[in-house]
Amino acid sequence: STDMTVTRERAGEIVIVHAGPPRLMHPSLAEFSKSANDALAGGARKIVIDLSKVEYLDSAAIGYLLDLYRQATNAGAALKLSGVQRRVETMLTLVGANQFLEFYPDAAAAVDSF
Repeated sequence: STDMTVTRERAGEIVIVHAGPPRLMHPSLAEFSKSANDALAGGARKIVIDLSKVEYLDSAAIGYLLDLYRQATNAGAALKLSGVQRRVETMLTLVGANQFLEFYPDAAAAVDSF
């Protein structure tokens, strides 16, 4: 489709990646992962993944977020999540992601936390 499901903005040195689709899974996951990977490759060291529009993640999306966190950490970058809906938080908690990923109520709060 022509409408961008993923948008990226910069707040000073912080890059915010807004995940658009309510169901973050194939094929929308590819667009999202490219945007997040580009931010990291482009030198961003403070990254917020805004999941406020996302109602469902499949296992590939969860795996990608864990992988992205690992890549960011290896690159010396900090990765935080914002706007995580309860169902998504439950899914991430089931795999233990809440033990190392920080969740914030909205992108502004995540930006302020850096």
